[in-house]
Amino acid sequence: MALVRIVKENRTLTAPAEIREFLKPVGIDYDCWPVAGRVEREATAAEILAAYAPEVAALKARGGYITADVVDVTPDIPNLQAMLDRFNKEHRHEEDEVRFIVKGRGIFFIHPEANAGPLFSIEVEAGDLINVPAGTKHWFDLCADRTIRAIRLFREKAGWTPHYSGDDIASHYEPLCLGPKYFPATGAGLGQTLVKL
Repeated sequence: MALVRIVKENRTLTAPAEIREFLKPVGIDYDCWPVAGRVEREATAAEILAAYAPEVAALKARGGYITADVVDVTPDIPNLQAMLDRFNKEHRHEEDEVRFIVKGRGIFFIHPEANAGPLFSIEVEAGDLINVPAGTKHWFDLCADRTIRAIRLFREKAGWTPHYSGDDIASHYEPLCLGPKYFPATGAGLGQTLVKL
């Protein structure tokens, strides 16, 4: 299940209902889908899409999405860090970022517009569905195992281009899920940050 961390408030949310309520004002949808027994750990993309076809169809109808695919990221992907570097800086998309996590873990940092709330992170794992609305400032990184498999949905095409804000705020926040080499600190007037040793 997801973890939401509100950094400046030193607060963590773990209950799905509490997470949904917290995310609602910034337009982010969160849900949990059952994963136990749905697909084998190494299922093909087609098998994953078939297993979750009813949920994907409902999302398509509700959100106007026309395509769905499966992204599979593992530590042995050539140039993995270069790929991650496209998304671990603050950016926006012209489309919603819809992800259902089948396997692995990752972390979204969300930077709401002024007066819309504090910066926070959402750590997602198998069973978590998240929809970050188009235009939302955010960035994404993998956790320590550098593995994630997810169903993605799109309104127009398979893939999107990040539009960078030019703000280096992401460099002040390292994901806790990267492991024990990270600890809380204060820096650059941003409140509590997580920095690498």
